[in-house]
Amino acid sequence: MYAYIDCFSGISGDMTLAAFVDLGVPVSFLNDSISRILPQEDFCIEEGVVTRNGIQARNIIVNERKGVSSRDYAEIRSLLNAGDIPNFVKETSLEIFSRIAQAEAKIHGCPIDKVHFHEVGGVDAIVDITGTAFCVDFLKLTSISASRIPLGNGFVTCSHGKLPVPAPATLEILKNIPVRGTDIQHELVTPTGAAIIASLATSFHSIPDMQIERIGYGAGKRDTGNIPNLLRIITGSKNKETYGRTTEWVVVVETCIDDMNPEIFTFLMERLFEDGALDVCWVPVYMKKNRPGTMIQVVCKENNRKKIVDRILMETTTSGVRFYESERFILDRRIVEIDTSYGKLQAKQITKPDGTNLIVPEYEVCRKIAIEKNIPVRVVFETICRENHGK
Repeated sequence: MYAYIDCFSGISGDMTLAAFVDLGVPVSFLNDSISRILPQEDFCIEEGVVTRNGIQARNIIVNERKGVSSRDYAEIRSLLNAGDIPNFVKETSLEIFSRIAQAEAKIHGCPIDKVHFHEVGGVDAIVDITGTAFCVDFLKLTSISASRIPLGNGFVTCSHGKLPVPAPATLEILKNIPVRGTDIQHELVTPTGAAIIASLATSFHSIPDMQIERIGYGAGKRDTGNIPNLLRIITGSKNKETYGRTTEWVVVVETCIDDMNPEIFTFLMERLFEDGALDVCWVPVYMKKNRPGTMIQVVCKENNRKKIVDRILMETTTSGVRFYESERFILDRRIVEIDTSYGKLQAKQITKPDGTNLIVPEYEVCRKIAIEKNIPVRVVFETICRENHGK
């Protein structure tokens, strides 16, 4: 099952949990499950229905026993490690708390084990984070992506005093994740919400091609003005146009150069692939005053974009780059071992849209054989393809 988290009005822990409940996760299941981590008398989750800008949404309230103090990072880890809970829930919860702890430790300049969670160490935050992990496990979500994350403005008051929005911990957690600014004078993303989305989502983009099955709306506690303070989670399956073809979102980074020593391009390509580039190409172009130049075009994942951009700016003479999000089709492929007249070799098996398989030998493998046997590399390539045709 695939899920798309639409953060059009930001994200927080209670909004996330409420959206999952609206998708069909029973509150009774959450109360029973989280009681394997926290004492049952310390909390109770209640649900309600609210309306935001005419949209009906679920609202979650965590009632906690008075006198329960917040916990530090070490205490929370002990709770999770001692709990009789599924491995996925334990690992996901630990990852979310770890992101918060690392951010707080860096901001406050203290060892990570000494980080004391104030707002996110209380019962309600533990319920939001572990409850979210239980929901993902309950719904059997195997893939999650999200929209770009909108950030608010202004100030927020917390245990440390008045802090700017976005809060320092929120920004630290959202490093290398696509965000966008807004004029909304509220905290749209809390540190808990940032850590949840950073841990769950593997990519950030607009709503993909998919077969929608269910939609859940989770309400926040504040009125953000014209935009409904809701989090939307959409579940279903990603569309496959034809057999063996899937889609993914990538970033294309480009720049044009007309004043650089061409010998540098070879070195640059090697470094770009080391930085995580999926593809690199040079395209002949004509630039201003009709000067011939070269367009550098790099395809990469969003989490490698900064490294790719920095590499181009450092290694070339360009003074700027452009980048944009793009969707691409990918044929299913895997590495297989094949029998050939040159012995057993590794090659790529590519599944075509009609279901047939194509065996493609690696260039370096063919090159090595050609040199060892003193025959043309073309002959090696053609022989391997002919011997494995239709397999």
